[in-house]
Parts: sequence; C-alpha cells; structure tokens
Amino acid sequence: VQLVESGGGSVQAGDSLRLSCAASGRELNVMGWFRQAPGEVREFVASITWISGRQTFADSVKGRFTASRDHAKNTVYLQMNNLKPEDTGVYYCAAARALGQRVDDYAYWGKGTLVTVST
Repeated sequence: VQLVESGGGSVQAGDSLRLSCAASGRELNVMGWFRQAPGEVREFVASITWISGRQTFADSVKGRFTASRDHAKNTVYLQMNNLKPEDTGVYYCAAARALGQRVDDYAYWGKGTLVTVST
C-alpha cells in the first residue's frame, strides 16, 4: 500500500484547507488521518471507511473537519474548516484493516504534508 498526501500549506486562522491522500496497491478498509505538532506525539484526527463511508473524528476537530472518499480516484480527503493555530502540524494519511484511533492500529503511512495555521 502506498499513500501520498497533498494539499498542505500555510493559512491564517479561520481559513480552510483540503488535504488529499492518494492510495495505491492493496486496499484496506479504513483510512485515517493523524497529525503531529512539533515536539508532540502523533495524534488521531479522523478516519473514514471505504465501504460505508463511516467517519470518526477527534473531539478537537468535530464540527470543523469532514472526511470523504472517491473510489474512482482511490483518494480520500480531509476538509478542514475554521482552522486554528493548534491545528498546525504534519498531517499523515494511514491505512488499516479495522477502525482504530491509535497509531499502532495503522499499518501503512504516507510521508505527511505540513499544515501551518497562523493568527
């Protein structure tokens, strides 16, 4: 499984960004999004399942972030609205066989894309 993220950038608080994760190779049902701020541990942000489209979100992003998937493009998206400085970090796409919110639940990872939110 190969995962390639894109869409990161530098924005101001209140702005929006959409991250993409293109997947190739073996398809696993759960696609997750994690982020890691400088000096912090990697944390769960959201997940979406390929089959049902079931979405799960961390409390810190509920109501602001949404996830979607495009089967034809083998791509999942993370739409991030009303961004805050605390959303700053490297965002990683990951793939797993089953739902989970721990880093160890995911077997495959992309290299990440940087999101910087300034005040």
